[in-house]
Amino acid sequence: MNNGHYDIIIIGTGAGGGTLANVLAPSGKKILVLERGTFLPKEKANWDSQEVYGKDRYRTKEIWYDKDGNPVNPFTHYFVGGNTKFYGSALYRFRDRDFKEVVHKDGISPEWALKYRDFEPYYTKAEKLYEVHGKRGLDPTEPPFSEEYPYPPISHEPYIEKIYYALKDKGLHPSYQPLGIKLNEIHRVLSSCVRCNTCDGFPCLVDAKADADVNGVRPVMTYPNLTLMTEAKVLRLHTSASGREVTGVEAEVAGEHQIFSGDIVVVACGAINSAVLLLKSASEKHPNGLANGSDQVGRNYMRHKISAIVALGIKPNPTVYPKTLAVNDFYWGEPDFPYPMGHVQTLGNITEDRAAANSPSFVPSALIPRGVFKAVADRTTPWFLMAEDLPDPNNRVRVEGEKIFLEYTNNNDEALDRLVNRWKQILRSLDPLSIFFTTEMSLKDVGHQCGTCRFGEDPATSVLDLNCRTHEVDNLYVVDGAFFPSSAALNPTLTIMANAIRVGEHLLERMGQTAYLQNSKVNCLSSRVG
Repeated sequence: MNNGHYDIIIIGTGAGGGTLANVLAPSGKKILVLERGTFLPKEKANWDSQEVYGKDRYRTKEIWYDKDGNPVNPFTHYFVGGNTKFYGSALYRFRDRDFKEVVHKDGISPEWALKYRDFEPYYTKAEKLYEVHGKRGLDPTEPPFSEEYPYPPISHEPYIEKIYYALKDKGLHPSYQPLGIKLNEIHRVLSSCVRCNTCDGFPCLVDAKADADVNGVRPVMTYPNLTLMTEAKVLRLHTSASGREVTGVEAEVAGEHQIFSGDIVVVACGAINSAVLLLKSASEKHPNGLANGSDQVGRNYMRHKISAIVALGIKPNPTVYPKTLAVNDFYWGEPDFPYPMGHVQTLGNITEDRAAANSPSFVPSALIPRGVFKAVADRTTPWFLMAEDLPDPNNRVRVEGEKIFLEYTNNNDEALDRLVNRWKQILRSLDPLSIFFTTEMSLKDVGHQCGTCRFGEDPATSVLDLNCRTHEVDNLYVVDGAFFPSSAALNPTLTIMANAIRVGEHLLERMGQTAYLQNSKVNCLSSRVG
């Protein structure tokens, strides 16, 4: 069933697709946005840690497979807004040096064809669109900037503030995390955000998280030229006889196969599923997958090297929202280790149910009194440590029939290990009686997925050109984390959003629409904090 022609079709509504829709909607061009999920329901369960973590209420039931064929239930979510519905809203710029070749202990992080200066204006626009709160000038790794953050930083609560000053006394440079939450601390009665303990890793019941749904998609749904179709899973892309253009987008909508056509087609399904869609769209002209003459589609999958440290102290920690502090003093290494180590930030609260969900596997949580979990949760400070995941062509997304494989081998372990040990040493010096529990994220944790369709100037070694158009198919773009040549060691979301704005402006020029100006027409729902 053929269901109409559009000027542009966007597949996916996450950090890439949702942002791109926001940029393009004012153009007047006929736009179709296809989203495999629904709007996430607004319900009390949004803030119920037992539902969210104990029962995985919103997590996909999909099964993927690792390199040995073992099943993996990915920690991912299919809703309007994609994984940003559950993200911690940490919106970091990559550092200037992250765009250059960097030597690591375990290999090379490749140079980007575009540099920080090329992304800086779009970082500024993305920070405005997603209402980022922060403070410049505290982080020694901070890159140059043209404007201050749109909103002041989210304050540290007393317990975290004490840690902040203790770290400064040790000669470190703690800073505020740049956060996309709609908290007005000057006029709380006007604040959308209530500063709750169910933010990081939870959907927001009051729409106070600046995600790709609330700030990207919803503000442009009133445009008559934009059609959003939910529960529309795209199955494959069809091309012309020459293979040089996409002529059909085949989707399953309400159990029925439909084919849509567009002058321009943008794949924004997330780095993993974008690669899957291209690989499943193999044809006579593209036998190894659409736009995959380089054999690079799916390769160089990265997800960051991540460990969580939970510091359990004797004294209660009454902090409601601890995710405000960050330290980058070891981002580029330390005197006896001249290689990058990574980034440290506080995590969202460990709730009683979250503690139970992560209890030791050798002791069934049902046998442990609930009061134990509450006592533990009330005395913890959670930390999130991130090192760079180096690109490796053997770390890849692969499809075999309907099965999705994540073939991944760890790398850069020494950098993360040193960061974890160094940070424990520092925390122990602050509180010698603390006990530390460390967990390393596993293959199922795909929140920071990137790579798989890297951009570049050489069609033999990259999938996309510098505008994120595929080298081999003229009207096909990929606009999500797939374009990353490297992962840096910072949350990837703001870079995905900034790139979507950059590509959006390119598409406006391609379509002859150059009137869109981000500074004068930001299509976001604003909390208008003072």
